[in-house]
Amino acid sequence: MIQPIIKARDLQKHYPVKSGFLKPSQNLRALAGVSFDLYAGQTLAVVGESGCGKSTLARLLAMIEEPTSGRLSIDGVDLTEVNNKSLSKGLRQKVQMVFQDPFGSLNPRHKIGDILQEPLVINTGLNASERRQKALEMMNLVGLREEHFQRYPHMFSGGQRQRIAIARALILKPKVVVLDEPVSALDVSIQAQVINLLIELQQELSLAYVFISHDLSVVRHIADEVLVMYLGRPVEHSSKEVLFSNPQHPYTQALLSATPQVATQRDRQRIKLKGEMPSPIDPPSGCVFNPRCQYANQDCLTTPPVMELYNESRVACWALKQRRIGELKNSQTKSML
Repeated sequence: MIQPIIKARDLQKHYPVKSGFLKPSQNLRALAGVSFDLYAGQTLAVVGESGCGKSTLARLLAMIEEPTSGRLSIDGVDLTEVNNKSLSKGLRQKVQMVFQDPFGSLNPRHKIGDILQEPLVINTGLNASERRQKALEMMNLVGLREEHFQRYPHMFSGGQRQRIAIARALILKPKVVVLDEPVSALDVSIQAQVINLLIELQQELSLAYVFISHDLSVVRHIADEVLVMYLGRPVEHSSKEVLFSNPQHPYTQALLSATPQVATQRDRQRIKLKGEMPSPIDPPSGCVFNPRCQYANQDCLTTPPVMELYNESRVACWALKQRRIGELKNSQTKSML
């Protein structure tokens, strides 16, 4: 049986926030109950509004931060049980990250060759000649030339800098790459080039991607599965084909309706959400989406929904559950008649 590269179960991340002089600190619930499996060669896209917890999830997966609770396994090793430093270091090499700003993530004082060789210096016993050869091979793999080896980051375009960042992430041969908005800072034409490069690299190296994005047109092009998040909580999880053709959760429907270029129907009606996203310090009781949902009922106001299977999608929605119960009753009534 094929085992997932990443297995996340009920991941939560809370940050203490000071509320004032002589007042107790409060918890900011940045992530609250995220679960999924990720397999080799697969791309999981994580989407949602700003503040939904996408980047917090990325930092947990890249082991930049530790979860407050929940379990996270990478390549069969449970991180909550790892105490050995050498084992922890080996796991970090298996998950690398590409950040949103390609210029901000590269040291402007270092040449590209030095930037690419730095992970090899820290994590391997290769000599200088071997490190240089590895760096040149990786540069060639991402479409950079040997003459770029001695140049500085400011001498490259945005797309080239992102290629450098991708090469640095792949230099240690990871199994998982976390991509945090990797093309949002690039021009549209350059976005397509970088996305196509990522797809080619995934096929060649059997990489697993966690693709953090707010651009659903890009997600539709690269993703295999999509996880929709709202206020730190997953609200819908399904394959790309199912989610874009038949979204179930009201929040997912609103996201898709606000992105005309990914609409499957020309006459899809725009769904406008009322109000703003609540504060993660004081989230609403029950379903956190209920203040903005047109279908909210009494259960939505009092009890948090759990992820259940609806039409090939796993969805957390009380209104959807009640609708399904009503449909079952109607079908039973018709069969009796």
